[in-house]
Amino acid sequence: MNSCRYPIIKALMDHGEPVCITLCEEEGSTSDFLYCELVHMAREGESFLMEHQRCRPGDYILGISENGPADYYLKSRRYKDMKTAQNAVNSLPRIKKGFKSLRIEPLKDNEGIFDVLLLYLKPESAMKIIQAYAYHYGEGITSKSIGAASICGDCTARPLEEGIGISYGCKGSRKHSGYANEEVPVGISYELVKTIEEGLKNIPATFD
Repeated sequence: MNSCRYPIIKALMDHGEPVCITLCEEEGSTSDFLYCELVHMAREGESFLMEHQRCRPGDYILGISENGPADYYLKSRRYKDMKTAQNAVNSLPRIKKGFKSLRIEPLKDNEGIFDVLLLYLKPESAMKIIQAYAYHYGEGITSKSIGAASICGDCTARPLEEGIGISYGCKGSRKHSGYANEEVPVGISYELVKTIEEGLKNIPATFD
């Protein structure tokens, strides 16, 4: 294990450790915590091999369950009617099933390969991630969010399909996992992490 991998990306986080998410074929455990709580706990140094967790929308988005959370969303008064709630569910990014568990661990404990790197950043640092991407490709990222399914959807499922996901958070993750009000979560696919690290070496400082 190499705790010095991606030092510039690591330095963007003011507190805690970047979190590696890996889709695994190993048997995992059922957690009494939400996925977003487990990710935040991994930021503080803990590791988990999770097969199920207690957030219904999270189970759907992570490919654990096939039952969409439209009725749950409607009962929680997030949307005005069932049609709108179902539209919201249909708009969510989602992992296709094909794994048994999710390994959730701090970067320092990861052995080299993962699927998504998840960060908690202040806006300026999140901006630098976007600029590092643009340094290589000359274009911006697509960042979509409906204020729901932040850590599981925007920052885990979306990067698997689109490379990067930046979110403003959601009610569940901000209420239960405790990241700071001024932080935005960011997910980067494994394939892009080295590219972003290299871009961060080359972009100009914010206040040059």
